[in-house]
Amino acid sequence: MLQYLIILLDEASVPYCHSLNPTPSPMGEPRLIPLDTLRAGIVFAMKENLNIQFVYPTRSLPDEYEAAIESIDHTKIKPEVLSGEADVLVLTGWETAKAEELDGATCILHTSRSELQKHLAKVQELLSRVARLNVVLTDIEEFKDEDADAYSQMLDALSDCLIEQFRQGRMVQLNLLTDRLLLTEMNNCGAGDTNVTLAPNGKFYLCPAFYHEDANQSVGDLTTGLNIKNKQLLRLDHAPICRHCDAYQCRRCIWMNGRLTLDANTPSHQQCVIAHLERNASRSLMQKMQAEGIRMRDARPIDEINYLDPFNNYKQWK
Repeated sequence: MLQYLIILLDEASVPYCHSLNPTPSPMGEPRLIPLDTLRAGIVFAMKENLNIQFVYPTRSLPDEYEAAIESIDHTKIKPEVLSGEADVLVLTGWETAKAEELDGATCILHTSRSELQKHLAKVQELLSRVARLNVVLTDIEEFKDEDADAYSQMLDALSDCLIEQFRQGRMVQLNLLTDRLLLTEMNNCGAGDTNVTLAPNGKFYLCPAFYHEDANQSVGDLTTGLNIKNKQLLRLDHAPICRHCDAYQCRRCIWMNGRLTLDANTPSHQQCVIAHLERNASRSLMQKMQAEGIRMRDARPIDEINYLDPFNNYKQWK
């Protein structure tokens, strides 16, 4: 059931998930969403009883835009250069991620696996300040099975960073490791199922990535309403692999699914292996916590498994 409306306030609204390349306007300059479109989007959300997430660009908005935004309850997703009154901060690079300015913040960081490995000390510094850090990997498509050991070792190093914070009484969250400790069911991104995106052109998209990739991939507009064909095929209960999986922290990105498997509801081998390496690292983190006598409220046991791709376990699906 639809719960959220994501509104991109600009063609160059800060990317917060796997899509990184905003759609350029014909004139070469990013354009704000028209004010009338913004107001119409807010009315649509009110009529449909949807929570709104506003995604900001790196530039400040005119006062009349801010007034419209403040007319309804919402969540603000902003780049760190506009950190004032933000609910979620998107860090646009390692150099600009100043940990001392992020006390208690919820942050998103885009990075490749190699850059993450290179900046582990910076991650440790961020974890000492923020309340939550979401790491979004930008090179999942390039992942190979022979990369699994290196990724596992990096996750182990990150778990040690968390343990250090836990010892100090700071139960900071890192999506790659702590989410799975607390989840009892899938917590995917829900694009096209629990949320849709309104782009600056007044059209709806399954998520920002579809708009940035090709603006012709709309699923309706503010005039005619939503028109998601075969919507059930985006849901977990229609996902032949994911509904049997317990890597609950996996984002199950339908945009990337379509790119790599040609099926929006079926993740690629790369996504599954990475998600299960993170799942197993979460299990190891829990064991470290138990050895240290550290307790996390509502943390759940994680069973040991003998596979990294759930498709390899299909014979046990009953």
